[in-house]
Amino acid sequence: QVQLVESGGGLVQAGGSLRLSCATSRSIGGILTMGWYRQAPGKQRELVATITNGDSSTYADNVKGRFTITTDKSKNAVWLQMNSLKPEDTAVYYCKMVVLSVSPTTTYWGRGTQVTVSS
Repeated sequence: QVQLVESGGGLVQAGGSLRLSCATSRSIGGILTMGWYRQAPGKQRELVATITNGDSSTYADNVKGRFTITTDKSKNAVWLQMNSLKPEDTAVYYCKMVVLSVSPTTTYWGRGTQVTVSS
């Protein structure tokens, strides 16, 4: 099975930055989408950012301009650079892989890393 392991979470003051990392056991050089999602207490999991085939990125409106998703195919890794963090960014952040080259599409999740932004 494919394993995704997140790291880089922690406690940061509002306005600060964190860089989350997602290491995968599968090559990310194929036809797939990598993404970051987050889930705050009492809320549903929500999309943060995605990158498809390593070049086409999307962002949630409330993180656009502050967060950047990047990949390194040679390292099978995905990062989420988070700048200008706000208390409402506090959540568990999950790495997600959706393999598009199979039918049905196959999805994998990491276990998450906690991000806490103090006011």
